[in-house]
Amino acid sequence: MNLTALPAFSDNYIWMMDDGRSAIIVDPGEAAPVHAALDARGLALAAILVTHHHGDHCGGVDALRGRLQGEVYGPRRETIPQPAIGLGDGDQVEVLGMRFDVYDIPGHTAGHIAFHRAASNGEPGVLFCGDTLFSAGCGRLFEGTPAQMHESLSTLARLPGDSRVCCGHEYTLSNLRFAQAVEPANRAIAEYTVWCEAERAAGRPTLPSTLAREAEVNPFLRCSEPAVVAAAAEHGAADSSGVAVLAALRNWKNDFR
Repeated sequence: MNLTALPAFSDNYIWMMDDGRSAIIVDPGEAAPVHAALDARGLALAAILVTHHHGDHCGGVDALRGRLQGEVYGPRRETIPQPAIGLGDGDQVEVLGMRFDVYDIPGHTAGHIAFHRAASNGEPGVLFCGDTLFSAGCGRLFEGTPAQMHESLSTLARLPGDSRVCCGHEYTLSNLRFAQAVEPANRAIAEYTVWCEAERAAGRPTLPSTLAREAEVNPFLRCSEPAVVAAAAEHGAADSSGVAVLAALRNWKNDFR
């Protein structure tokens, strides 16, 4: 399977998986980049997966229906363009011979879901996580609580480490600046920053990341690390629990420049 990040808007990615004949599209906030990619490669549109209801992730769904040969799948607890098959924790989707497991990951929005395909035929797994998990960061808490986000990120962190992290935005370098402020002595963050700067300078996306890499560089997945706990305490964490640390980090990040 080919995995492609299609740039959209100013910093979004629409994800495409294809087998050379048909494609799955994930979070099409706008239709034009999808039409262009499908036309350029001569691909049929087999299915659309949606992680959450924000317009920059599902705004292009209706404009793609004319060429859609399958179904739209999305969160059952959110309002997305209809008709769509609603999904929640424990559900599965099978498209193009691939099975995706569905996880509830509220926090950024109330009904946010993720799609994970396990490793298969020598290919590492792939995780479509929308705006819950970013490389070196996490989404803002527009509709959820720190406790929900902490549990959601913990759910994703338990997936296999070689899973490719396909999130919705190119926020990596700004997230890494914050990660360095949280853990200035973390060499993995410094080394990853150098790599990401080179990728962006060459016009390439920093994504997908991997869950193993995120475990080393993402402060929101490192809420039990002593250096992260100490930094959070300096920025108002009520105690050393994972939820309190995440809440303090998220509030700090909201105003970080």
